[in-house]
Amino acid sequence: MTTRRSLFVLAGAGLLLAACASTQNSGAQPPIVFVHGNGDSASIWQTTVWRFESNGWPRDRLYAIDLPYPLARDDDSKAQPGRTSTGEHMAFLKAEVEKVMKATGASQVVLMANSRGGYAVRNYITNGGGDKTVSHAVLAGVPNHGVWAIKGFREANEFAGTGPFLTALNAPKNAAGDEVSGPVKWLTIRSDNNDKFAQPDGLWIGAKGTATNVNFDGPALKGAQNVVIPRVDHRETGFSPAAFDATWRFITGQAPRSLVIAPQAQPVLNGKVTGLGLSSTDPASGNFSNNLPLQGAQLEVYANDPATGERRGAAVHRKTVGADGLWGPFPAQAGVPYEFVITAPGYATTHIYRSPFPRGSDLIHLRAERLAAADKDGKSVVTFTRPRGYFDAVRDKMSFDGKPLPGVPPTGAGVSSSKIKLMEDGVRAISAEFNGERITGRTWPAADNHVVVLELTY
Repeated sequence: MTTRRSLFVLAGAGLLLAACASTQNSGAQPPIVFVHGNGDSASIWQTTVWRFESNGWPRDRLYAIDLPYPLARDDDSKAQPGRTSTGEHMAFLKAEVEKVMKATGASQVVLMANSRGGYAVRNYITNGGGDKTVSHAVLAGVPNHGVWAIKGFREANEFAGTGPFLTALNAPKNAAGDEVSGPVKWLTIRSDNNDKFAQPDGLWIGAKGTATNVNFDGPALKGAQNVVIPRVDHRETGFSPAAFDATWRFITGQAPRSLVIAPQAQPVLNGKVTGLGLSSTDPASGNFSNNLPLQGAQLEVYANDPATGERRGAAVHRKTVGADGLWGPFPAQAGVPYEFVITAPGYATTHIYRSPFPRGSDLIHLRAERLAAADKDGKSVVTFTRPRGYFDAVRDKMSFDGKPLPGVPPTGAGVSSSKIKLMEDGVRAISAEFNGERITGRTWPAADNHVVVLELTY
C-alpha cells in the first residue's frame, strides 16, 4: 500500500491554476462536480460548497449532483428496483459531467467524491472516457479496497474488495503497479483509524470478531497522493474543514484564505423536497432512500425562537412542490433558526429544525419521513441527525435532551443519528447540541402523525 503522508505534505501535487483564489476571472477556474455517497444526496456537500465560495470560487462553477437512486445493488449483476448498478452510476456521472461542460464551456472538470461516489469517479475515468475530461480527482473516504475483502463473502456486491468490480479497478495500470493512471491527478483522503468502512474488524458490517482483510489504509491508492487526517470519521474525510484544506491545496497549489464560512447578509435558500420508497425486495419491510422530487408536498417555513423552538408568528414561506421538487427560493434572515414543515399523503407531518444559515444555498434538501411502527406508541418521536459526519462519544461534546445520545456507542464513529421516543404528554422544547451547534425544536404529538428532526449543519 502507499506511503502515509501528513495532511500538510501537499507540495508537489499537480497544480491546475496559479491564481484560483481570485474571483476576477471565473473562466480560469474549472467547474467542480461533487459526487455523494451511498444513500446520500447532493445536499451533503452544502458546507463544502460554502467553503469554496468563501475562498472565491464562483458559485456557478460548483455543481453537486443527485443520483436518483443512491443505494448500491446487493448483487451488482442483478437488477434491483430502487437501486443502481456500478454501470448505471457511472453512466449518470458521465452524463452530468457532459452537462456541466456544455453549460460552462470548460474542457475539463474537477471531480470530488465521498464514499461510494468515488467508485463512479474511478469507473468513469478508467472506463468511460473521463481520462480526457477530468483534470483532478479527489476521493474522500472511498473504500477503494473494499469494505470487506473476504474470499467468497458477498463478492457480487460492489463493496467487496475481492469482487470483480474492485479487482478490475485496482489492477495495476503500469509497470510500477500504480492503481491509478494519468493524465488525471489523484488525491485520496482518509482517516487514521476512525472510518467505519476501513476497519480490520467486521463490527460495522454485522460481523463483529471477523477479519475484514481491510485495514485503516484501505482508501489509499498506489500512485495517488494520499492524505491522512487524524480522527476524522467516514464522512468527515470529505466534509470537514481539514478535508477542504487538503482539497483546495491539491487543486490550486495554495493554502485557502480561510477555513471559516463567510456569512452573507441575506441568505437565499432553496432545495428539493424528497420522500422515501418502499423496500425493493419486501415492501412490508420498510423504506429505502431516493432523491426523487415529492411532487404535491406542501412546505411551510417558520422563524423560531432559538431558546424554545416556538414559532415567531405565521409562516414566512409556503409552497406546493412541483415536478422539479423545489421548495424555494426563500430569502432567509441572518442569525434566525427555522422550522421546515412538510405535509404529503402517505407521510407523517415532518418538522425539520435547523440552526441559522450563514450563507445561501440551493442544496437545502428536505426529506419527508414516516412514523415507524415501533414508535407509534410514543407521545413524541424526535431524531437528532448529523448528515455530514458521525457521532463520536470520545471525541465530541454533545447532548440530546440534556442526556447522552441514545444508540451512540461509547467508542467509534459509526452512527449519524439518534432517536428519542418520549412517553410524556404535552408539547415542550427539546434541544440537542454538537460541538457548539445547538438546535431547539418542539415535541409534536406522534398520535397526530407528526415526527420531529433536529438536523445539524456541521
